[in-house]
Amino acid sequence: MTSVVNEKKLSFNAIKLGEILGVPTVGFGVYVREDQSVLGAERLLQLAQRLSHQLSLKAPRSVKKGEIITIHHLLFWFVIKNIIPRG
Repeated sequence: MTSVVNEKKLSFNAIKLGEILGVPTVGFGVYVREDQSVLGAERLLQLAQRLSHQLSLKAPRSVKKGEIITIHHLLFWFVIKNIIPRG
């Protein structure tokens, strides 16, 4: 996060903000996709290839909702609307 207060620029990340507020930040990087090392580069590449239907991809990348096929789109919305709210 960055902000300007009284013409002074402030900049801090989630970990620093957690320290300032005294709240835990464990797992925040995974939640906001800052830490993609949990799955590993090979698995991320497989997921990107499968969801985008571009087996020629050589490096993992984000896949936009408009690029996925209908069944994956349906699964995405089912998870967003039904499973995540119950978590």
